Amino acid sequence: MNFPQEEITAAKQLLEAALLSSPEPVPVAQLRRMFDPELDAETVRRLLEVLQEDWQDRSVELVQVAGGWRFQTRPEVQEKIARMMPEKPPRYSRAIMETLAIIAYRQPVTRGDIEDIRGVGVSTPLLRTLETRGWIEVVGYREVPGRPALYGTTAMLLDDLNLRSLQELPPLEPLGEGVGFPEAS
Repeated sequence: MNFPQEEITAAKQLLEAALLSSPEPVPVAQLRRMFDPELDAETVRRLLEVLQEDWQDRSVELVQVAGGWRFQTRPEVQEKIARMMPEKPPRYSRAIMETLAIIAYRQPVTRGDIEDIRGVGVSTPLLRTLETRGWIEVVGYREVPGRPALYGTTAMLLDDLNLRSLQELPPLEPLGEGVGFPEAS
């Protein structure tokens, strides 16, 4: 970055304020629009990396997830902070978690594909729960009679799991043992 130090400091402060005040991850494209003239994406990314280093020794960290950049508490303090929250996070059934895992690792999949892998029927409320949570969505329709919906995961799921892409999911082999996942074809 070939900017005077004062401009770099001001740009970092603006990014920091925007990210700290946003309830959701913010993509680089959106962050670029705050500057006049608009900064290029690479400059914003470098500023974010410098800002990330600035926050390295704090209990809050700057991370990049699928939806963009956000500040979040570090894992080692999250449990303690959660104690002050009056409501507990929702607990999901094994059926929901199995269905979500199948969609994440095999997408795009139909309801029939999920039922074949799980060996049991998939209820509409189960899929609706995952859609309402924002973790899955219909990404298309299979070109077969009946045109069943194809499900895939969303950026919100990746954000909630602190992942940038599906490639960061743990390998399926260790997780699949004893769970009934057939080998990938």
